Amino acid sequence: MTPIEAPATNHSAQPTAPPSASPAENEIPADSVFAIQLRTLSLAAPFHWLALGWRDFRRAPLIGAFYGLCFMLMGWALVAVFKHAPVYTLALSAGFLLVGPLTCLGLYQVSYRLEVGETPRLLDSLTVWRRRTGQLAIFGFVLLILEMLWARSALVVFAVSFNGMPDFAGSLSKLVDSQNLGFIVAYVAVGGLFAALIFAVSVISMPMLLHRETDAISAGLTSMRLVLTQMGVMLVWGAVITVLVVLALLPGFAGLILVGPLLGHASWHAYREAVVDSPPPKQA
Repeated sequence: MTPIEAPATNHSAQPTAPPSASPAENEIPADSVFAIQLRTLSLAAPFHWLALGWRDFRRAPLIGAFYGLCFMLMGWALVAVFKHAPVYTLALSAGFLLVGPLTCLGLYQVSYRLEVGETPRLLDSLTVWRRRTGQLAIFGFVLLILEMLWARSALVVFAVSFNGMPDFAGSLSKLVDSQNLGFIVAYVAVGGLFAALIFAVSVISMPMLLHRETDAISAGLTSMRLVLTQMGVMLVWGAVITVLVVLALLPGFAGLILVGPLLGHASWHAYREAVVDSPPPKQA
């Protein structure tokens, strides 16, 4: 479209107002956390997300298997390094699983590419973090702080419950002995508190940061709004994630090869269904 010509003016006239911001500057919407609209979800929505996640996994199985293998190897490495320190193994395993949204960035990108009809590429998924490095780093730092607090709380529970740090010689099964009922209750209570907090802050934050030009604080608060206003659906989603992850851990972390990418893709669809759409940012 040809711009409309303005009438000529002489140089002695009153100076005109400075030009408005360039289109590139206006492309970034000022997303207020209270302006972001959320859809009402049904209790069956989490199972729909799983179905869509499974569809994405089947459409890009090699990329999904790569991420699933990485999850499994990280679990093996965690157990190998801390096999003589079950206290740290419990805390760090829980933290590793709950900061999953950070490790699933590439899977969100794969689901986005499939959504817009493009062919996903492994290198593209591995480098997607570079588009929002600053905001992703801020959010990752928040999750790291929460994980460190959780790990420290776990150490306190161990020290109080056993009057010092016990030596189980790497046998986690001894922790669930009936004589340690007080420890089990305290550990589950503390872990559940941190798990609920991390889940509430991160359930849709990472895909939102990739998809919208918003900041880490707005993404985290929007995620908490979703959890607090639609608690029933989010409790179902949290329970589904917990059950699938526990089952995936039983065969020596091998189940993560499938469950990891499945939940990653499903989390993208959870965000897409929960948050009213806005024009996505341009992708390379």
